[in-house]
Amino acid sequence: MTFDIVLANGSIVDGSGRPAFRGDIAISGDRISAIGDLAAAESEARINIGGLTLAPGFIDVHTHSDLAAFLPEGASDLRLAPLRQGVTTEICGNCGFSTFPAESERMPEVLRHVQGLFGPNARAFGTLAEFAGALEEIPLLTNIGTLVGHGTIRADVMGFGNRVPDSGERDRLVYELEKACDEGALGFSSGLIYSPGLYAGTEELIELARVAGRHHVPYVTHMRDELDGVLNAIDEALLIGQESGSSVQISHLKVAGRQNWGRSVAALAQIEKARTDGLDVGIDVYPYTAGSTMLAALLPPWTNEGGLEALISRLEQAALRQQIARDCEHGIPGWQNLIAAAGWDGIVIASAAGHSDVEGRAISSLAAEAGTNPIQFVCDLLIAEDARVLVVVHMMAEEDVSRIVASPMAVIGSDGIPLPGKPHPRWAGSFARVLEVHSRERGLMTLEQAVRKMTRESALRFGLLNRGLIAVGKAADIVIFDPTTVASHADYGNPVAPPTGIRHVLVNGNFAIRDGSPTGVCAGRFLRR
Repeated sequence: MTFDIVLANGSIVDGSGRPAFRGDIAISGDRISAIGDLAAAESEARINIGGLTLAPGFIDVHTHSDLAAFLPEGASDLRLAPLRQGVTTEICGNCGFSTFPAESERMPEVLRHVQGLFGPNARAFGTLAEFAGALEEIPLLTNIGTLVGHGTIRADVMGFGNRVPDSGERDRLVYELEKACDEGALGFSSGLIYSPGLYAGTEELIELARVAGRHHVPYVTHMRDELDGVLNAIDEALLIGQESGSSVQISHLKVAGRQNWGRSVAALAQIEKARTDGLDVGIDVYPYTAGSTMLAALLPPWTNEGGLEALISRLEQAALRQQIARDCEHGIPGWQNLIAAAGWDGIVIASAAGHSDVEGRAISSLAAEAGTNPIQFVCDLLIAEDARVLVVVHMMAEEDVSRIVASPMAVIGSDGIPLPGKPHPRWAGSFARVLEVHSRERGLMTLEQAVRKMTRESALRFGLLNRGLIAVGKAADIVIFDPTTVASHADYGNPVAPPTGIRHVLVNGNFAIRDGSPTGVCAGRFLRR
């Protein structure tokens, strides 16, 4: 046989978890066509890998890269960041935020919902099919699949009301979810700290998760609490899975706030017990002690009720600013108070399009420089930016993060939000950091185990059965790297710095990275369930 490409003399870590083995990989078109000793095979191109490791392309199971393909040319470092660390497939639509569905009469509500996360140039689409069509018309660096977001569906059907849906609205919620699943959604996500998703009761989520269960896609949840109430939030996620029959994926599992450091032991045990009892539940994690989210989401929940206009109106009122300050200081029962968990010196502006001078700086120092207090500064900035401000929040312990990363239940998701400014380095560094720090330096898992949780295990969780494994007939998504030197260089000062040690990346049989440099080839595809 004659092959298009032969990758010769590599150490193959195939994603299954079995030990690495020496061999060659042949590619024909977009598929792996042979594995073994292919020294006698004819090929259009034979590349001597020279003992480097060949693995399936990494799968980022948790991104907010829904609109990254539409970023301007000046944002090429943002667009290339996943590819440079070996990611060949991204799953977006997480935390209740998808760019669809948006009926024409509700488009303003949906746009307000998604612009808070995706920035002022965000767009929304009527259906998953329309979103897919838009992506299929432009070059894609990586493969993209999407979940359908509960928050977006709720904004489309009910706006931002804090109430229980009536029977007609329940039917519409179910209909929109059914339609998205029929059109190829990889799962159903919720974001239960974000308006309007935070207004949904458990019964509403169970009813919708039943739809996901019927379509054999997971219910993927950013839970109600990752601080003091984290164990109760896990209980709710598990109950939704038990009552609905859906599998459950707990997003970016963490235990945040100094008072909760160490509780990862109890959280993991709680999830492990549910698995032992028969529930199909998994977790994902990013390997950093800081999170990132919308600044407005850090405020007391009542501030966001009713949508953007209502939020801005409240922030303009002096009396309500005082109430915000009191609530932030003393808390509200049942509220995840990230401000108290991190402190103003631990909350750093990541993206504020009209105020780039504040990006990368802590709110405490910005407020002091402005001669005001943090609440006044935050309210003024949110008003000026129409609430489109992202922050990095430092709030976890390294010991907890490492314990969760090492868990056999965990797969890797960057939770990256690719917007200009000073974004969280997880977007550019998560996968390289797991290989460098958690596998090579700390020895928390073998190389084979690390690769499996970034490839095959991820593919199985989301039904991507043709990816995540080096085997004949599988998609030729391949990353070639040096496990002895791979290292992440992205940090909070230089958040999109590329890693070292990632030598080549192939997407659907095409070199997207060769000898460490982008080729300009865009061979990614939109993936449906």
